[in-house]
Amino acid sequence: MLKLSCNGVDRVQLMAQCGFMGRPSSFFAGRNSVTGFRSTKVCSVQAVVSSKDGAVVNRVEPEIGSLADRLRLGSLTEDGLSYKEKFIVRSYEVGINKTATVETIANLLQEVGCNHAQSVGFSTDGFATTLTMRKLHLIWVTARMHIEVYKYPAWGDVVELETWCQAEGRAGTRRDFIIKDYATNEVIGRATSKWVMMNQDTRRLQKVSDEVREEYLVFCPRELRLAIPEEDSNCLKKIPKLKDPAQNSRLSLVPRRADLDMNQHVNNVTYIGWVLESVPQEIIDSHELQSITLDYRRECQQNDIVDSLTSVETIEEAEVIPELKGTNGSAKAKDDKQECQQFLHLLRLSTEGLEINRGRTEWRKKAPR
Repeated sequence: MLKLSCNGVDRVQLMAQCGFMGRPSSFFAGRNSVTGFRSTKVCSVQAVVSSKDGAVVNRVEPEIGSLADRLRLGSLTEDGLSYKEKFIVRSYEVGINKTATVETIANLLQEVGCNHAQSVGFSTDGFATTLTMRKLHLIWVTARMHIEVYKYPAWGDVVELETWCQAEGRAGTRRDFIIKDYATNEVIGRATSKWVMMNQDTRRLQKVSDEVREEYLVFCPRELRLAIPEEDSNCLKKIPKLKDPAQNSRLSLVPRRADLDMNQHVNNVTYIGWVLESVPQEIIDSHELQSITLDYRRECQQNDIVDSLTSVETIEEAEVIPELKGTNGSAKAKDDKQECQQFLHLLRLSTEGLEINRGRTEWRKKAPR
């Protein structure tokens, strides 16, 4: 057996010489949190030689990172300031329309965001926590999520997600996403989210310190880059509180154990399913979800009981959120004249009536088959 030590570039060349047909895993290990320079792991590559004729057998065993790192179809972009990853839509991720559900899309957004954080050296035992955050028992929690889907991928489709994060002053950080059909390179969705810090022990929100900001700013674009910058997008509009009684409701929803995440509260994607539970069935039958915006107001724990309320929203001017304004980037133009329906949503604790989440959804007519 021939055993060679090499750097990342030599490793890729050796794989080609050995006839390696698989996808070489990323050898980018991250950047130093102080200097921002890239660091490359040293790897050990083993090429197996046949005892019969001395030919190199088509097997290469790169010893770099974890097994998940080697199998994951993702890597940092060339400038190191965003991350791209490809995903196959599984059969259990599609719904009644035989296309991916919005919960599937939201789960992929969460996955690619966490993988981006791991690729630059942040914690693997939490949602992108830095060294200082772990020392102070701080975690990131979702404050706002906006998702736009122009075309839902079907079972077996391959989608590529790109994500990057940016500072949002002392309040937190912003993470944006672009979703593409990998086969056609068509943009089929965009999303933006806002995250704030919470103390894991007291469950109280906390401002981002200079020390924490310095730890993640080196991985952020130097200039503001927004996936959805247009001022006519619903991602920029404040969501008014839904008036009670609502036109439609689904009461006494109970979190399952499986709904809890590693931060010991209900995962943000679960809220999407609860919101959709009170959407009128006739809308589900005749329309498909075009966009969803959620403002997260309160944690939900396993023993909480939740009411989901929904009412039609009249289309009128809404106040724009200043910190989400931007000029660069481009969202897909809404040049069609399809009939749309818009709804307001409220999730509240059944017993105290306290607000957990408020949302807005926009629905377009399903295309005729």
